[in-house]
Amino acid sequence: MTPGAAATGAGAREQLAALVADLTVEEKTALLSGASFWETAAIPRAGIGSVVLTDGPHGVRRQAGDADHLGINDALPATAFPTAAATGSSWDPALLREIGAALAAEARALGVDVLLGPGINIKRHPLCGRNFEYFSEDPLLSGHLGAAWVEGLQGGGVAGCVKHFAANNQETNRMRVSAEVDERTLREIYLPAFERVVDAGVATVMCAYNGLNGTPTAEHPWLLTRVLREEWGFDGAVVSDWGAVTDPVASVAAGLDLEMPGTSGASAERLRAALADGTLAEADLDRAVTAVVALAQRAAAVRVAGEAGAPGGPTTDPDAHHALARRAAADSAVLLTNDGILPLDPRTTGDLALIGPFARSPRYQGAGSSHINPPRVDDPVAEVEALLADHAATARVHHADGTDVDDAVALARRVETVVLCLGLPDAEESEGFDRTHLDLPADQLDLLVAVAAACDRVVVVLGNGGAVLTGPVEQHARAVLETWLGGQAVGGAIADILLGVREPGGRLAETIPLALADTPAYVNWPGTAAQVHYGERIYVGYRWYDRVQRPVQHPFGHGLGYTTWQYDDLEVVVPDPTVPAATVRVTLTNTGARPGAEVVQVYLGDPEASVDRPVRELVGFAKVRLAPGESRRVEVVLDERAFAFWDTGAGDGSNEGGWVVEPGAFRVEVGASSRDIRLATEIRLEVPPVWRPLTLDSPMGEWLERPGAMEIMLELFSAAVGEGDLPELDESLLAMVASMPLRQVLTMAGAVPDAATEAAVLARVGNLG
Repeated sequence: MTPGAAATGAGAREQLAALVADLTVEEKTALLSGASFWETAAIPRAGIGSVVLTDGPHGVRRQAGDADHLGINDALPATAFPTAAATGSSWDPALLREIGAALAAEARALGVDVLLGPGINIKRHPLCGRNFEYFSEDPLLSGHLGAAWVEGLQGGGVAGCVKHFAANNQETNRMRVSAEVDERTLREIYLPAFERVVDAGVATVMCAYNGLNGTPTAEHPWLLTRVLREEWGFDGAVVSDWGAVTDPVASVAAGLDLEMPGTSGASAERLRAALADGTLAEADLDRAVTAVVALAQRAAAVRVAGEAGAPGGPTTDPDAHHALARRAAADSAVLLTNDGILPLDPRTTGDLALIGPFARSPRYQGAGSSHINPPRVDDPVAEVEALLADHAATARVHHADGTDVDDAVALARRVETVVLCLGLPDAEESEGFDRTHLDLPADQLDLLVAVAAACDRVVVVLGNGGAVLTGPVEQHARAVLETWLGGQAVGGAIADILLGVREPGGRLAETIPLALADTPAYVNWPGTAAQVHYGERIYVGYRWYDRVQRPVQHPFGHGLGYTTWQYDDLEVVVPDPTVPAATVRVTLTNTGARPGAEVVQVYLGDPEASVDRPVRELVGFAKVRLAPGESRRVEVVLDERAFAFWDTGAGDGSNEGGWVVEPGAFRVEVGASSRDIRLATEIRLEVPPVWRPLTLDSPMGEWLERPGAMEIMLELFSAAVGEGDLPELDESLLAMVASMPLRQVLTMAGAVPDAATEAAVLARVGNLG
């Protein structure tokens, strides 16, 4: 069993229940809020130890002294891996699993039981100041990467804490704004990544600061109990974001288990009072206590395993983790444009100049609660020099920080190639506030223009957590490399990519627009102090751009490498057309002269749907590495959810919503981005149609569509006006009445049935199948 995996089975559950039953009310309520900023309460007499939680998700921010949640105070040294903005572009679950395992080793060495990550909120808008902590604008990609990260972390004995549940997509007014989101949009865009991570067995879930449709997420029974526990089967602990709880009684009743940080006993006192006066049910209290005690037992088991010298004990290898961080940064970097200038040949290249504010000190992480104290940070200039020395190159490497443009221009004139290291400074993006524009700093763009006028071989390397407008950069550069916030080893990765030691392995996990005004949520951002309306609904990211056919700078999934690829022989196998499942196969060939990696992306469209759906949605992907000339048959399996949309139900309480797959045609596309479709085909499913229950309040269009229902409906009219007096149902009349409730039409015709007749009619309709 994995170190720290919770004991399962009826016997373990009975023991846990007995332990909880033996606790006093004072002990129970004390367990439900932190004993300190980072630790839970302990009950020594019951053998319940404290649990240490700390920030992630791209490093272990373990504070030994003064504690905070904003990255203000120093933390113990730990590897700063690439942020999620970078690793999201890797499209590589195996890589995220490796990073998770490395984080587990460091967390255990630092005495951490729960690492607060991954962050999998959807990138609804590129201005979100915390986008660097999130993977993608797409829920499927976010979910797969988040699940892999959790599998790696928890495989090493450290509990994950997926965050921020849910619809936490902006920093502006994050502690008081309510995200107003319709249920279909929640189910299709903002919840699926969390569901996939829950399915992967994540130990804890962190609720968000914001409200959801008028209710704080920390007090949201639909979110924390109905969806999370009852529908998804989550059996771990729900933890608050730090300081998110304002009403501990309402939070526990809704499904929250642990309030963090501690409140010096104030919350425990309120819980005891509510229990005494009956406003808090004892069953809700015990549910929360059980979850916290189970988490403490899990942490204790990990410590025992480590003390016993079991495999996976608290050891770490800083050099190995730095090497992993360097490889991950290269695999996550996206080459946006390249006219062939890259890679530079280290044996023949002339003198180089690395110019710009990040040439010696790259921006490698974001600001706020995830701020890591790394033991080392690579210097791009030094790393390029080292690689050239390894190849016995004669080229020299020069540097200028670009603050004196004249000096930078003079240097650019003396060298063969200039690498401009640009990006966003810390002050422009962080947890706690959102950006106001997508532009690079004006002084950096001025530097680029001046340098490009002095040297005709300019490569730009970008370092930023959120997307920036790259058009003004690309017109002056022969190649543009986006490294995001690539962790402590990003300087080495930059050198590796420039000199061809590694190829840039990333593909965009978010669309880069042509202008801020083009973005889907532009008119609904960031809302008022009280509410933000998700008016774009399901059309987030590429779903919006592709639906409205709006040009973009670079589409979702785009990225160049150092080789070329050919896609052939698309095959989509549907074993049984009455079952929504398929297997997509395509032959991928590396047609270039270098080894490389390609991300095969599978999209699905539903052109015959009864509801509006995106033109295409990502339903699967595979990252494939091939040698020059090598071919491989790539297979992607599509399950029922790949074909489904969320049906919100009749809206009148007659039935609830659910996932629906309709019969008909589906378009399967395979390509290298949402705008670079290489192969496509159509399949048909013959699944049974899903009919909503018909009532007299259903639109007439639904009665007309349902086989056999039209005849019953006409009988109602005939009984009142006579069969010979019924109007002819031509197309224009049908179109006019299709959206009108049948009861309303019957009322206008004087044909409303009595209660007994209505019941008999509905019984007949219910038997139609």
